Amino acid sequence: MSATSRDGAVAVFAGLFGPPPEGPAIPVDWAAVEAWLGLPLPADYKAIADVYGPLDLGERLWIQTPYARDSEGFDYGHFVEESRRTAPGVLPFGATRTSGTLFWDTTAGDDPDAWPVLLHDPHAERAGRDPWRRLGVTLLPALALLVDEGLARSLARSGLAGDSAGPWTPPPRRPAPTPAQRAAFTGGGTGLDTLTALVPPPPEPYLGERDWTWVHERLGTRLPAEYVRLTETYGGGVWCDWLRVKLPLGTGEYDLVAWAHWCTDNYRGLRANFPDRHPLAAWPEPGGLLPFASSIDGDQLCWLTEGDDPDAWPLIVFPRHDRQGPPLTGTLTEVLLGWLRGALVVEGLPRLAYPHEDPLDLITYEPRTAPRSR
Repeated sequence: MSATSRDGAVAVFAGLFGPPPEGPAIPVDWAAVEAWLGLPLPADYKAIADVYGPLDLGERLWIQTPYARDSEGFDYGHFVEESRRTAPGVLPFGATRTSGTLFWDTTAGDDPDAWPVLLHDPHAERAGRDPWRRLGVTLLPALALLVDEGLARSLARSGLAGDSAGPWTPPPRRPAPTPAQRAAFTGGGTGLDTLTALVPPPPEPYLGERDWTWVHERLGTRLPAEYVRLTETYGGGVWCDWLRVKLPLGTGEYDLVAWAHWCTDNYRGLRANFPDRHPLAAWPEPGGLLPFASSIDGDQLCWLTEGDDPDAWPLIVFPRHDRQGPPLTGTLTEVLLGWLRGALVVEGLPRLAYPHEDPLDLITYEPRTAPRSR
């Protein structure tokens, strides 16, 4: 885009919403961003981002630009990767205060300056309606259309950016799945060898600072041997940004021993107040649930401690937002593999991939690491 065209795009935007907020916009390395995306971006968007930065428009929607905050704040890469999963060929650039997302439709052609804008409404999707509004025009005409429909002609520097916002550095691209991983995914194996071929474990798994005797004494039971093998292979960590396997030998409040005690005590309290939704016993009651992993949504993956042999205990999910379901079928490794492959979908272990996605692009494991010595 020539300097004249860039100035023209900024002038059109200023005519809609006014001059830029005070202070410089967050600088963007567009070549690095576009290389990471694997796509060029519309020139009018880049021109506006260079002058205005991330914005809150009309107190109703955000225009997101490549920037990063601290580890708990907004990150452009995460926003793009999660949002573009919604449908094939979409690329997000904004969000509404009602959880909608603004996209470009990159399937419309090779020229990014001609990509039409789409608006996705998740509330309509949940209600069974068509969630897509196809505005049929590019960025600046789309914003003008929204102004005509009542979007206030006001702007502010996005509050999502905050004072800690800075330039965004594209992360390394994840390596393509290997033939061995594809074979483990499709081959139907069910054991730990298959799981480690699909998801290579960390070279130095971290379990915590104690030992299994300490855990057994504080829980009052031996734990299933398969769980011990699995955690000695992977340590504590997070599967697919969803399922947190508690640190088995750790002493923190969110590690296995402390978490199991808190969760079972909490379950007993819930059962006393809402027995219809909490029908199970809780360890150390006979046959009681004993949690060892949880989802980011608060669901608990547990053993049902039926009988004296921990190796025969079935697994069960205690769901946070649904009624109690039956025990799961299979061993812990089989359940993990079934979930990763998309063959197991239950409350608390939802589907990982949409039909248009390659599940292997979404299967990850982030291990816990030992704290740094001071």
